[in-house]
Amino acid sequence: MAAILPSESLIEYPSDFPIKVMGPTHEEFAATILAVVLKHDPSFHEGKMETRPSAKGNFTGLTVTVRATSREQLDALYTELSGHPMVKIVM
Repeated sequence: MAAILPSESLIEYPSDFPIKVMGPTHEEFAATILAVVLKHDPSFHEGKMETRPSAKGNFTGLTVTVRATSREQLDALYTELSGHPMVKIVM
């Protein structure tokens, strides 16, 4: 994959960047996602995480607002979240 020049990026770095993560409701879901996010953004804290259960309570949606410092950082975070067994969707 060709590198994207900073002038071609739609995101200015550094910036706060919201990511939505959805998975089946589980008591450890938020804590698990928190641990993944902290690997990629050590400045992240729980106050930057919003939790929303689905209408029937079968799924939990999280919005995590990370401090994006590079395209590589966001790509790595999306890749790890998308590949996690507890995660169904990352947007």
